[in-house]
Amino acid sequence: MSIKISIRIFTMKTTDPHLTTEQHLQLEYAQKRIKQKKNLFRHFVLFLIGSVFLFLINKILKYGENYDWYIWAILAWGFLFVFHFFNVYVTRKFMGPEWERKEREKLVSKQRARIAELQKEIETDFPISQINKKKEPWEPSP
Repeated sequence: MSIKISIRIFTMKTTDPHLTTEQHLQLEYAQKRIKQKKNLFRHFVLFLIGSVFLFLINKILKYGENYDWYIWAILAWGFLFVFHFFNVYVTRKFMGPEWERKEREKLVSKQRARIAELQKEIETDFPISQINKKKEPWEPSP
């Protein structure tokens, strides 16, 4: 019993064998969203610290003192942060797992239709009755 527990801890298994496929997918999606939000928060903290650092370099250390370049650097970084925020909170709502599932089903149905179309084309060009027809040794060849 303790061996199973220690192995489970070392392998970092978080899945329960009694979970259904749907529950497993929901759990994976939740873990993915948590990771995205965590990375966004890290980006925000890094943005704040970096902005203060850039300000201090420009004003206190007087690097490039004649021009307030730190404003442009902070604006560019802020734009990247807004893009990251938009990607995590807005885009994911429209292109979440439900959207992915619908797109996957649509592509699979297109592939199946194309395969059926090709199969019909092959059957009309090369009828199975002529190809698979076995010749008996006593039958004369045509």
